[in-house]
Amino acid sequence: MNKIMASKTSAQSKRTQSTISSLGLILTAAIWGFAFVIVKDSLSHIGAVWMVAFRFTIAAVLLTLIYCKKLKTLNSSYWKHGTILGFFLFIAYFTQTIGCDYTTAGKNAFLTTIYVILIPLFSWPIYRKRPRFYVFIAAILSVTGIGLLALNGNDGSIANMNKGDILTLICGVFYALHIIFVARFNENEDPILLTVLQFAFAALFGWLTAPFYDGAIPIKALHNPQVILSMLYLGVFSTLVCFVLQNVCLKYVPSALASLFLSLESVFGVLFSTLLLKEKLTLRMTAGCALIFSAILIAEVLPKLIDRNK
Repeated sequence: MNKIMASKTSAQSKRTQSTISSLGLILTAAIWGFAFVIVKDSLSHIGAVWMVAFRFTIAAVLLTLIYCKKLKTLNSSYWKHGTILGFFLFIAYFTQTIGCDYTTAGKNAFLTTIYVILIPLFSWPIYRKRPRFYVFIAAILSVTGIGLLALNGNDGSIANMNKGDILTLICGVFYALHIIFVARFNENEDPILLTVLQFAFAALFGWLTAPFYDGAIPIKALHNPQVILSMLYLGVFSTLVCFVLQNVCLKYVPSALASLFLSLESVFGVLFSTLLLKEKLTLRMTAGCALIFSAILIAEVLPKLIDRNK
């Protein structure tokens, strides 16, 4: 009788953990989605590259304070890999943040998700593993969605894509490379240490680049409470808290379901930008978002469901 009760209690505990973790992943997606609004709104007060520098500096400092004891085990391999990951991360956020200045926050959110389809395609030459058929279907859907979302004018030519759309797509390329190499380096190294280093190097690249792109450090902007709150949101919540939530919650939620929850980032991005920034979402753009989101589900969720049912 006691064993039965213990089994029921254990099952109920697991369901509770799974439910709370699922909500945690949805919260992560919502925080990331809201970050597009924060970035878009803040660009009128502070330069894009300074924004990147500040957010990663905040995240790196806080994470270093939390895991300072682990830093004693750093070696040359960690420094090398941390630099590579930090560079990819910096270029991704550099192009995404600047891109957000030239396009809408909603489009910025959805176009960024091209990385989901690019990961298996880029992994093909690196790991010499041919993507499954549905990746190519997802790629076609994604490209079609991008066309509906980003191309303007009657001729629908690529010349009509604005600067922000192109930069956001470049961001997706570097997000994909970042995720691929994170997975590769994590095989033999502590992911916490790699995260600390990539945040630190992304911040360093930001500090080195910002004076050339944005000019002198924006002292006046840093006296603006709105800017300070925005940088804290991006550094603490959108970067550090989301990292912790994602890593903890993934332990208790099936990967297919977790991917679905995290992919809601783009949906939240469009939702918040429409409600708070009053951005207009046309029927054509809605169709484009729907196709891109379908591509994400096919590329990210479908393979995990297939593998689980084997």
